[in-house]
Amino acid sequence: MNVLVAGGAGYIGSHTVKRLKEAGHTPVIYDNLSRGHRAAVDILQVPFVDADLNDRAVLVKALRDRRIDTVMHFAAYAYVGESVDKPLLYYQNNVATTVSVLQSMQEAGVERFVFSSTCATYGDPDRIPITEDEKKAPVSPYGRSKLMVEQILHDVPLGWKKFKFAALRYFNASGCAMDGTLGEDHDPETHLIPVVLQSILGVKPGVTVFGTDYPTPDGTNVRDYIHVDDLADAHIRAMEKLKEGDPIICNLGTGKGFSVKEILKTAEKVTGKKVPHTFGPRRAGDAIALYADPSRAKNLLGWEAKHKDPEAIIRSAWNWFSRHPDGYRKPE
Repeated sequence: MNVLVAGGAGYIGSHTVKRLKEAGHTPVIYDNLSRGHRAAVDILQVPFVDADLNDRAVLVKALRDRRIDTVMHFAAYAYVGESVDKPLLYYQNNVATTVSVLQSMQEAGVERFVFSSTCATYGDPDRIPITEDEKKAPVSPYGRSKLMVEQILHDVPLGWKKFKFAALRYFNASGCAMDGTLGEDHDPETHLIPVVLQSILGVKPGVTVFGTDYPTPDGTNVRDYIHVDDLADAHIRAMEKLKEGDPIICNLGTGKGFSVKEILKTAEKVTGKKVPHTFGPRRAGDAIALYADPSRAKNLLGWEAKHKDPEAIIRSAWNWFSRHPDGYRKPE
């Protein structure tokens, strides 16, 4: 298929573009580079439209000229703290811009949409592991913006019968391309694994472990870390299985949770170096444990994570960060 990847210069988007190429599809990156990386585009060597998604004329032309079959949408803002400070920015970019994309798709006659959603739609769940039937009670504007888009997507086919969509709720995206060509580079960086590795490399002063008194085996938070290549593969499977009148809603995770201390220990094993870290009080809003029940994705998509061991995930990240300690800005 011809696939327009909105946000294809970002972390998950760029890895998905790579996997699309490897699977025999033809991706086109559409990105305004506000949070993505031109270096990633250059590495991928695919058609690139440098434009804003709200520029309807440019987007419709790209959809038509490239004969796009499917739009994959990764172009959201995704910092929970920022969403609290700037909620209108998040509703504008994550909700209003997505509506504009859907309107452009309808104008261009593109009927297939794969949406990058999040486990943040669940908020603080009552049951672990989390199934898709868990109550939706997001606790941040970021989570609410993603849930709003999901609600919109369910309404679109009421007036556009041929519209088909998947909404994939994933957990802690992590790792880098297994061949070391693409990596993770956020500003600011808030994800645990890159912060740990950059602390080892001296790029960051160290890691603060927020809370050691949680009711978990070692007292620290537990999260589901899923390799970015596995996420990409799930998006491709969902795209290939879309059919009219049957939306795909799936959690994407490994089904296992690992604590902050386990991640630190594994990083030390992989790198052979100590992680500089301190312990601090709990952060407001941090859940005790979050991990997925990924069985619906296995049943619907025939997909499950290949990289379930944090050692493999961290090794892939170290392979990239050890050569790009400052990310794409200062490559080897």
